[in-house]
Amino acid sequence: MGEFVRLETSRNEKIGIIRLDRPKVNAINEQLGRELLEVATEVEGRDDLRAVVLWGGPKIFAAGADIGAFPTGAGYRDPSDMIGPLLTALFKIENLPQITCAAVNGYALGGGCEVSMSTDFRICGEGARFGQPEILLGIIPGGGGTQRLTRLVGVTRAKEIMYSGRMVPAAEALEIGLVSSVHPDDRVLDAAIDMLTPYAEGPAALANVKRAVLGGLHLDLEQAIALETREFVASFQSEDAMTGIASFLEQGPGKAKFSGH
Repeated sequence: MGEFVRLETSRNEKIGIIRLDRPKVNAINEQLGRELLEVATEVEGRDDLRAVVLWGGPKIFAAGADIGAFPTGAGYRDPSDMIGPLLTALFKIENLPQITCAAVNGYALGGGCEVSMSTDFRICGEGARFGQPEILLGIIPGGGGTQRLTRLVGVTRAKEIMYSGRMVPAAEALEIGLVSSVHPDDRVLDAAIDMLTPYAEGPAALANVKRAVLGGLHLDLEQAIALETREFVASFQSEDAMTGIASFLEQGPGKAKFSGH
């Protein structure tokens, strides 16, 4: 178990919690990025976990990078070593076979916002604030923010948020599609577990859908549909496909009990 990131259990044994815990504001440094990658790699290999919540605790999700670790000396200043582990961790989280949700309390700014955008879904508390304020430091997002925010909310909105560096309140985050739902601050973690529970009981084919969607984003239509066809065929190879088809023929839709295999 790392110093700043750990894998916890939830009230649903099929749903894990990746907990960020670097007091006081979960500032992201190189060590936190490495530990996040280690935990995500552990989750990737856990067949018993079908869904995962990413949570920074009841006060603050992650207020951004540890600015004190930024290079400021004379000469060529290269922050690549600092941001590299985080970038690798976020790709790992984005491509986990499990369905994922960031449960955001308080601030999700800079690197914190980028961490939240690596998950399938985001929900937040009424007091949550999102943003990419790097421009206020004279730099730009470096953890995937320019790309993932644009894909989530569109080019024009993403530009305005990043050009201004302003904070986006919870209600606006819901309006623009950055989050799926807003809840009382003390209900955010429970709401995330509730949201993921149906997916935790879902078929193995959820992973096929996820791979088809994520992989197809970067392909032309013909290549993307070819990818979909491969995942479509692969989905038929699971035990859950046999269970689901048999259940439909015998009992009608929506009654299958899946094992996740």
